[in-house]
Amino acid sequence: MQDAPDEHTELYERIVESLSDIYDPEIPVNIFDLGLIYNIDIHDDAHVDVLMTLTAPNCPAAGILPGQAEDAVRLTEGVKSVYLELTFHPPFSPQMMSEEAQLELGFM
Repeated sequence: MQDAPDEHTELYERIVESLSDIYDPEIPVNIFDLGLIYNIDIHDDAHVDVLMTLTAPNCPAAGILPGQAEDAVRLTEGVKSVYLELTFHPPFSPQMMSEEAQLELGFM
């Protein structure tokens, strides 16, 4: 995960907060700490591009999590528009999780 550009720090933090309210239905960790958000790119016109993955291509939540993430970003104060792209490259791995998520799930 990249750091937010200085001129967009507050908006980036609001977006992360919005994404942190979404939980994988099978794992008691939010999608941001789970490492499912690969990139958040904020443009000067307040358009936001989000690159995300799922824990597996056949994830049962594949039909809902991307839409929930896109809606959460779109509804974040200061965001004008959003494009969410789903990718499986690189594939998800537990090393992508935050330390808190790794502790919660017993990986540390």
